Amino acid sequence: MKANRTKNSDGSGKCIALAVVAFSLAMPAATAIPSTAEAQEYRREQRRGLFDLLFGGALRQRQPERPATRQRSAPRKQQGTQRRRSATRSAAPQPPPPPEVEKLENARVVLVLGDFLAGGLAEGLSSAYAESPGVRVVNRSNGSSGFVRDDYYDWNGEIAGILEEVSPTVVVMMIGSNDRQQLVVDGKREAPRSEAWLVEYTQRVETFAAALEEKQIPLIWSGLPSFKSSSMSSDMLAFNDIYKTAVEAVDGSFVDIWDGFVDENGGFIFTGPDMNGQPVRLRGSDGINLTRSGKRKVAFYVEKPLNKLLGEAVSPDIGELGMESLPVLVLHPENPSPVNRTMPISLSDPALDGGLELMGAVVKPIARQERGQSDGATPEPVAQPGRADNFSLRTNATPKSETPPGPPAQATP
Repeated sequence: MKANRTKNSDGSGKCIALAVVAFSLAMPAATAIPSTAEAQEYRREQRRGLFDLLFGGALRQRQPERPATRQRSAPRKQQGTQRRRSATRSAAPQPPPPPEVEKLENARVVLVLGDFLAGGLAEGLSSAYAESPGVRVVNRSNGSSGFVRDDYYDWNGEIAGILEEVSPTVVVMMIGSNDRQQLVVDGKREAPRSEAWLVEYTQRVETFAAALEEKQIPLIWSGLPSFKSSSMSSDMLAFNDIYKTAVEAVDGSFVDIWDGFVDENGGFIFTGPDMNGQPVRLRGSDGINLTRSGKRKVAFYVEKPLNKLLGEAVSPDIGELGMESLPVLVLHPENPSPVNRTMPISLSDPALDGGLELMGAVVKPIARQERGQSDGATPEPVAQPGRADNFSLRTNATPKSETPPGPPAQATP
């Protein structure tokens, strides 16, 4: 009996312990219920049983954190979307250049020579004269060429053949960005911009300009812009001085574009105003190449002296006048009108208007009253004396003499 009582007491003790634990777990939940909806949820949890109360609390404690996590992730998505949208707006493609019109057979030819910068200048000029049928731009630039490496490409040796092949109206030159390297002079390598280097380089530039002067072809030389490297920009300024002196010696035009690619302090810029004054990207990320807007800006500088040489050919309305553009003239030789003899003309009245005098006769002046009567017109009425409209001069009456006048006196001899 003692053993049974002990077992019963142990079992009842365990039940009491479990009840105490369950009650202790249920008390915080009961004290934290402020609303009717949560109270109903609490009653449903009580009906779930002791197992749910013991092992389901951890899951229920983690559930309220989910809405907070979703609220934090939503703004991040919006921020990422905004970044992608702004990146899309900044990387919007530029409008394509206008399509070129068909060029005339006798269009003026603009020949562009030089290095890779000259190739960009040719693109800008092609866009500038895309709607001008009287101007054709021919690009014969060589991207890696220069006046230093004549073993790679010799401009002075090739220029005569190019001019004979293309027959240009004007030549546009832009070169020098590849010439910052040693120059072989009398079998010896000279450093860039040394005294011997400058003498040889200047001579090669002058030889090129003289070849165009001999062919009587106008020369327009575009200067070099600034670059990201300060040492490279310094070399470009020295090259521009050489080009300017050589070109002006042959009556050519040197176009200085330096100020269009620097700031107010003379420093290099990636972005700046285009030809319309709008801020655009002018240079590539390397600080050397030009963007499409930069190429068009260089061409804008060259257009001014170029238009003076091209004249009316730059007009978009110019066209070729041929027989096909003339109107069709149709003649009708059938039943021609007969050619009659000219009738005689009267000399006294050639106009058949009643006149009796030929042209050139002196006409005698006629008084107004007589002219009106001769012309058949009604003469103007004469105002009666005493009326208000009588403006004629009045003469005083001569008083009658009482004695008759005597005989006239005779003149004494």
